Amino acid sequence: MADEPMTDAPDAPADPISSEITDLQHERDDYKDRWLRKTAEFDNYRKRIERERREQGDQAVVDLLQELLLVVDDFDRALTVDAGEEGGAYRKGVELIHGKLNDLLRKYGVKPFDTLGCDFDPNIHQAVMHEVSPEHREGEVIGELQKGYMMNDRLLRPAMVKVAKA
Repeated sequence: MADEPMTDAPDAPADPISSEITDLQHERDDYKDRWLRKTAEFDNYRKRIERERREQGDQAVVDLLQELLLVVDDFDRALTVDAGEEGGAYRKGVELIHGKLNDLLRKYGVKPFDTLGCDFDPNIHQAVMHEVSPEHREGEVIGELQKGYMMNDRLLRPAMVKVAKA
């Protein structure tokens, strides 16, 4: 029987070495697939964390600028008061500080926007008063109670306005 040639019988066991090689190739492919998935997951995680950090930094800047705008509003109100003759030097100092604050805001792309005479836009205006006015059209902004500001093309603070009613 040792001289008989080997036949490919269906019930003959497969070559154990080729079976092991096939199993190892499947295992290798599985590890490679898992490695690629974990690499992609980590890359997505890293990008998400970077985006969240950037957004937190941007939000911190916006929060600071909004607080600074309250100080600018106080300076605007202070400059509307008549200081008289003896308050001229004091007024000059307030104007210099006000100018420096406005320069700082402009440096970061913060600018006030005009509201008077414009149509009310709920995206950039906050209506706090309505007033019947026959000389103005319906929905026209006729008074500004607090300036609105844009930072580049993004709304930083809406303007508080008085709107005409027919």
